[in-house]
Amino acid sequence: MKFSQRLIEWCEGVKRDLPWRHTSDPYRILVSEVMLQQTRASVVIPYYERFLASYPNAAALAAAPESELLAMWSGLGYYSRARNLQRAARDAESAFPSSYEGLRALPGVGDYTAAAVASIAFGLPHAVLDGNVVRTMARVTNDAGDVRSPAVRRRLQQAADARLDHARPGLFNQAMMELGATLCTPRKPQCLLCPVSAFCEGRKAGRQDQLPVKLGKAKPIDEAVTLLLVRRKEEALFWLRPADSARLAGFHELPEASQLPQATRGRLIGEVKHSIVNHRYTIAVYEAALAKAPPGFVWLNPAEALTQPISTIAKKALRLLSR
Repeated sequence: MKFSQRLIEWCEGVKRDLPWRHTSDPYRILVSEVMLQQTRASVVIPYYERFLASYPNAAALAAAPESELLAMWSGLGYYSRARNLQRAARDAESAFPSSYEGLRALPGVGDYTAAAVASIAFGLPHAVLDGNVVRTMARVTNDAGDVRSPAVRRRLQQAADARLDHARPGLFNQAMMELGATLCTPRKPQCLLCPVSAFCEGRKAGRQDQLPVKLGKAKPIDEAVTLLLVRRKEEALFWLRPADSARLAGFHELPEASQLPQATRGRLIGEVKHSIVNHRYTIAVYEAALAKAPPGFVWLNPAEALTQPISTIAKKALRLLSR
């Protein structure tokens, strides 16, 4: 039995019941694939369902106000994904691309996303290469090269292409991703349960726990941040990131202490943790008093602020109020 046949048969029997697996609509598949980038499926499910309830097709997303869209996306992070997804919807509003090349040309759509949508929605023979497939293929081929290297990723792409089931490319790609997410995991791969362990050269060499190889991984950077909660009756003070901000443009934030040197700091409300890529933040939130809000700041009811585009750090800080 071939690698692809064993893999697909296994997946058909054990695959998770995920909402994006019940559609062949390329728009809905694109939404799921964009949301799933660097985000766990369990986190994505409620966002995916709410998003499609508000924007059931490309035309609805294309017409959405950006502030509404960002508020809908708030908590998923990597907000450029939401903006690119809306730009893609505007490009595809009249006619959704049905070729790999057409999909690849959409804003924010890379090789992986184009291959996923092309194979699942249109049955086109393109193998995906996401983090799960990189890890699985490195083990299957016993490739000890640095998977951050473009040359190594090309080898792994060729390995996935060679094993692709051309008659069922969508099922094959979903099975590959399912295998990496559930059995061929970063730590302690469950080789005894793996349907394709007989094909795995890394396991035969006893190296499955050492693969994939990632050299030069950046060390985490620890940073301390102090936020101020300035209140006026039922409202709190926020600032709005400018439209040309490199990160989270148009999002509301609680002010940092350095932004309000004239504020009088009060009691410590609490601390929260937050990570962005290799930055690990410890955020201390203090009550503060201020005679007058400076230009560029706005008063919002915290409940109202949660309906606006608001950063995850600000959300975590506001949750301290209910503890």
